[in-house]
Amino acid sequence: MKQQATGADAFAPFQKALSEGWTQALASFQQSAAKGASAFEVGGSPLWQIPQMPQIPGGAKMPDLPKIAIDPQKLQSIQQQYVAEATALWSQGFQAKPEGDKRFASDAWGSNPLAAFSAAVYLLNGRTMLNMAEAIDADEKTKARLRFAVEQWMAASSPSNSLAFNAEAQKKAIDSQGESIAKGIQNLLNDVKQGHMSMTDESAFEVGRNVATTEGAVVFENEFFQLLEYKPLTAKVYERPFLLVPPCINKFYILDLQPENSLIRYANEQGHRVFVVSWRNPDESLAKATWDDYIENAAIQAIHTVQDISGPTNKSGQINTLGFCVGGTILSTALAVLAGRGEKPAASVTLLTTFLDFSDTGILDIFVDEPMVAYREMQLGKGGLLPGGDLASTFSFLRPNDLVWNYVVGNYLKGETPPPFDLLYWNSDATNLPGPFYAWYLRNTYHENKLVKPNALTVCGQKIDLGKIDIPAYIYGSREDHIVPIGGAYASTQLLPGKKRFVMGASGHIAGVINPPAKKKRSHWIREDGKFPKTQAEWLTGATEHPGSWWTDWAQWLKGHAGKQIPAPKVYGNGKAYKAIEPAPGRYVKARA
Repeated sequence: MKQQATGADAFAPFQKALSEGWTQALASFQQSAAKGASAFEVGGSPLWQIPQMPQIPGGAKMPDLPKIAIDPQKLQSIQQQYVAEATALWSQGFQAKPEGDKRFASDAWGSNPLAAFSAAVYLLNGRTMLNMAEAIDADEKTKARLRFAVEQWMAASSPSNSLAFNAEAQKKAIDSQGESIAKGIQNLLNDVKQGHMSMTDESAFEVGRNVATTEGAVVFENEFFQLLEYKPLTAKVYERPFLLVPPCINKFYILDLQPENSLIRYANEQGHRVFVVSWRNPDESLAKATWDDYIENAAIQAIHTVQDISGPTNKSGQINTLGFCVGGTILSTALAVLAGRGEKPAASVTLLTTFLDFSDTGILDIFVDEPMVAYREMQLGKGGLLPGGDLASTFSFLRPNDLVWNYVVGNYLKGETPPPFDLLYWNSDATNLPGPFYAWYLRNTYHENKLVKPNALTVCGQKIDLGKIDIPAYIYGSREDHIVPIGGAYASTQLLPGKKRFVMGASGHIAGVINPPAKKKRSHWIREDGKFPKTQAEWLTGATEHPGSWWTDWAQWLKGHAGKQIPAPKVYGNGKAYKAIEPAPGRYVKARA
């Protein structure tokens, strides 16, 4: 008993420090909340470097500070648990092992007592901070922001990020006689020079050479996009052509990385005449481009151009369409505008990981509130560019251990060159966004969720009502998607009135979508009774898991809307009006941000 009491007494200072530290953390959090959600924008400066939020334009009142508190009994329980675990850890001394975290799993950590102990203490502190965040009494958005801040702190403060504590990096430095350190410094200097951290060996890839290689041509272009048409791979094609609209916040070749994982090539192989929008990477000439510009001069223009090109052989005049992520939001808006004008150009629409209802935006919700949106409107609403690097950094910090600190450790502490990986090369190929487009999108979708409200928005002179998109829809969502949570993707089933098919795939935002059948990886879930209850969780209770890719199910569905088969065209475009301008993938996709 005396030994136990002595141990507890020894950790009394920790108890006091923890209590006082948490009180200070609460005060600090309330102060930072006064700066608005932009204080959490990891795409810009860190939280502690951001100045006070400017006055909201128009003199609007700043929102009240979030009210946060913690039950003293919960705090005491957390403190007691911390003291108990810390006492147990201390009793193990340098025999302590950091368990359950892949960052500390190598033998180098286990054979270095000081490094192992520091990692174990770090994990204990991290668990305690997360427990405190969960114990906070506050509104859900404030709690989510606090959890995010704690997770960012945990990721950044890991002993694995420091050469002084990283046992693996130290061992490698010794074994290489310092060569790894020299290489790490060189990697750091190279990344500073190129303006972003390397996630892959970027020298191994070139757009048009070994990514985005499906054969085709540019058949139309304007200041917003190039329209690519791909060479048929079958003797006959379906009469209704197929138009893909990718997200404009990334480049289209995520759909055409390699021949074996190209959704574009797969659609070609299924006998479709495939067209793809390749967005221009905006420069100052597009600094004032608006959401309306992207709908009228890009999405609608692409739809009408594909109709014109296919007109002589497409008796119905309709096309099949697909939108991916933000491309799906743009495509759906365009179809709603055209419906308001009395046009029904699409025989079907496929939406991949797409938001139409922005009620459930997951972790991204913590970044969006009135002060943040008003600030962006003041900053970019009248003109300017949102740098692609800002968006890339924000998305990377949603998974900081995997997409940030993993490369800090590998590139700089260990002096490693990351291996070639086509997807990560694409991920590093950032795109800018026009400021007015971005500001409109933030306010009217993420913040005010107006797309779901019939006639609440006017786009290109038309009231928007998604209920007028009365066509068959194939809606896909990824189970572990952190950009478009599965519930957000499923919500489109409650908005579109036509005959629908919803499919859930395994994995995340990209890996779930880019899942070719030949790989025989992952599963997908389908509910065959045609029922769409209010929530995805309810839908899942009646769904059946199927092994492998969802692509085969989608291909079978799409053929049912593609019309009869006709001889494949011998040339790109259509006569004199639309001729091949240059080979795919075109100039626009090669422009760097």
